[in-house]
Order: sequence, then structure tokens, then C-alpha cells
Amino acid sequence: MNQHIDMKNEPVRPLSMHPQRFALWLFIVSIVMIFAAMTSAYIVKKSDGDWVDIILPQSFWLNTIVLVASSVTMHMAYIAAKRNNLNLVKIAMTITTILGLSFLVGQYVSWGELAAMDVHFEGKPAGSFIYVFTGLHGFHLISGVVFLIIVLVATFRFKVHSKSMNLIGMCATYWHFLDGLWVYLFIFLLLNH
Repeated sequence: MNQHIDMKNEPVRPLSMHPQRFALWLFIVSIVMIFAAMTSAYIVKKSDGDWVDIILPQSFWLNTIVLVASSVTMHMAYIAAKRNNLNLVKIAMTITTILGLSFLVGQYVSWGELAAMDVHFEGKPAGSFIYVFTGLHGFHLISGVVFLIIVLVATFRFKVHSKSMNLIGMCATYWHFLDGLWVYLFIFLLLNH
């Protein structure tokens, strides 16, 4: 008896992620671990007893607003790319990049405010932590601005559109992460000073 079973052997697609996106997520996880360790160290050091609270610079508030606004414009650029509205992508990416650079300038101004309040990297542990938090975040934000510029150039070369979303998608993920990280640090410092 010859039985013929007609089965279509459709390959099962494994769950996968673009290798660059996977590398980005590994990088983000490592940054989370660094800042989790640092905020834990802050709490432990604060309980030592030789802690002197520091008043946060007023510019931190403005910097936070600037960074949240940049997250909004980054999202606008991403949505515009999905809809092939390339002019809006260019405008939103340009604004996001300008806001990112403005935040970095604002952080430099904040360090000036800290110095004017006689808060320096060495001396009071609270001041040292503020410099380390903002400096390390600023370093990562510089990498984010570089990423924004790369996407901005790609946008002007018409390489960012609905059929080519990986680059802007990764940039949006990283930028939103950096914005969220700053909001976390700012709230942490507000609640723990």
C-alpha cells in the first residue's frame, strides 16, 4: 500500500532580531547596570554619616524639559519615516539634534552653577556623585548626538524611509533610553538630596 501524504514543509522561523539592534540592547543593558550600581553606591555612601546635601542647579529643570522635548521630536521623526513624510523626518531630526546639543551645553552650564555654589568634583561626596552622574550621562549623550547626526545625514540622502527603518528605529530606541535615563537620574537626585 503506497500512501502519499502531501505535507508542505514550511520552515519555522526562529525568533530573531537584527544583529545591530541586538548589540544596541546589550549596550543599553550594560549602561543600566552601571547606573544601577552608581545609584546604589550613592545610597550606601549617603548612609555613612558624613553626607552634606547639595542643592541641585536650577538649570537641571530646563535641561530636563529640553531632553523630554527632544524625545517628542525623535518620535515625530520615526513616525514620519514610517509614513514616508521625508520633509518632516528632516525637520524633526534636525530639531532633535539641536535639542540634544542644547542639553549638552546646558549640562556644561550646570557644572558652572555647581562650581559657583562651591560644589566641586573633589570634596563633598554628594557633589562628586552629581558630577559623575551628569558626566557619564553626558558622555553617553554625546554618543547619542553622534547617532542623531548619522541618521540626519542618512535622512538627507533619502536612506531613511518606510522600507528602511532599522537605522532610525535604533536611534530612536537609544535616544529615548538616554532621555529616560536622565529623567530617572534627575528624579533620583531630587528625592535623595
